[in-house]
Amino acid sequence: MRVLADWVPIIVFFVAFKMIDIFYATGLAIVTTILMMGLMKFFGKKIEKIQWFSLGIIVVFGGATIILQDEQFIKLKPSILYTVFCLGLLIPQFFGKVLIKSLMGKHLDLPNPIWAKLNTMWALFFGFMAILNLWVANNYSTDFWVEFKLFGMLGFTVAFTIVQAIWLSRYKDSENKKT
Repeated sequence: MRVLADWVPIIVFFVAFKMIDIFYATGLAIVTTILMMGLMKFFGKKIEKIQWFSLGIIVVFGGATIILQDEQFIKLKPSILYTVFCLGLLIPQFFGKVLIKSLMGKHLDLPNPIWAKLNTMWALFFGFMAILNLWVANNYSTDFWVEFKLFGMLGFTVAFTIVQAIWLSRYKDSENKKT
């Protein structure tokens, strides 16, 4: 259900943008996000902190987009989320806590230095995506930005995930050879 809660507002935004305009699409994205969160609550699903944070960002920046009739606000949303992800991974690492290990440690058995590298790589990826979003938003048309937001960012994320999986497979293979 979480995947639906994340993707339905994005798809609604994209379709509404293509059919009408960014302001209508933004309003629908806000409403759809609220509805999806309500459905999750109704069905007893846990709503993660990042989902609440994302809801807050879409309401604040989406609301500013609609009220001020300025599309720049909604274009900031992905960069804000990616920056929070980046800092959320990096800051705890300076205090010896590798957040990605806390999130994925049950599924992977890796040496601590590898967890630290993985954490840093994801943090840098999110930082890169935040900057890339700002660059695209400020240098290309809104039409291009919307396409990039859906297809480009997804493509980068899938490609990066595949590279990470290949990189991690070395450690999984060496772990299997030991047993």
